[in-house]
Amino acid sequence: MSPSELLEQEARLRLPALDLADAWRLGLHLQRLASAAQAPAVLEIHAYGRIVFGAALPGSSADNHDWVRRKRNAVLRFGHSSMYLGEYNRGKRREFETQPHIDAHEYAAHGGGFPLRLVNGELVGALTLSGLPQWDDHRLAVEALQAWLQEDRPT
Repeated sequence: MSPSELLEQEARLRLPALDLADAWRLGLHLQRLASAAQAPAVLEIHAYGRIVFGAALPGSSADNHDWVRRKRNAVLRFGHSSMYLGEYNRGKRREFETQPHIDAHEYAAHGGGFPLRLVNGELVGALTLSGLPQWDDHRLAVEALQAWLQEDRPT
């Protein structure tokens, strides 16, 4: 996917609303999808300045927790998916993590972090996972959010 396609994906996958209970249910939804895919991943929903949901699935490692933290930090600081940040910078022939204003111990531009943004544009959190190849991490994050948005939920 190109950076412009990744931006279109972000624009399309916006939430009408999100409270902490919704964020928890979104995490459970992500966990069901990841478990069904036997993904050896760490999963996290971060909303309103706190971790609302977290899970470490069989086969995941302690390193996956650090990757989740770094991807989440990138999403929250720059307001875009971690995959977009990586692809955008590759298109500019530079590495995200080697830029002078980026601490590679705190930020990662690899697939798996996706912004939780309301339809009004407000960034309220991030859905993040790590444990698969980066495009698969990104794909699973997008699939979870797409399916969540298509579900009929009480308002």
